[in-house]
Amino acid sequence: MLLDFIINKDSISIPIADPFRADLDAVLGQINGFASSKGTDLSGLDIRGLIPRMIKGIAGCENGCPSNAKELVSRGVKNFELKYIEGGILSAQATAGAENQIFLKMFPDF
Repeated sequence: MLLDFIINKDSISIPIADPFRADLDAVLGQINGFASSKGTDLSGLDIRGLIPRMIKGIAGCENGCPSNAKELVSRGVKNFELKYIEGGILSAQATAGAENQIFLKMFPDF
């Protein structure tokens, strides 16, 4: 699984080797370090809560793919605009601060 984290037009790609045992602290460390290097404050966004939901939306598929991803999009996550993209890709968009657009795109391994 791969997570692309984008601030405006700059991005970082973060591999998630095992979605069932994701090292959320390591992923958030990379995201926060990248955001800090871009002068972006993420404190108003619940990225810690969003990422596990995105992982489960893609990797869970208890009801058959892509039903979990589409269910996540229909339920939503506070402060994020979620979209399901064909092929099992999930995206989330939010605004951090006055001008910074934040995008997360999660890609499955299958």
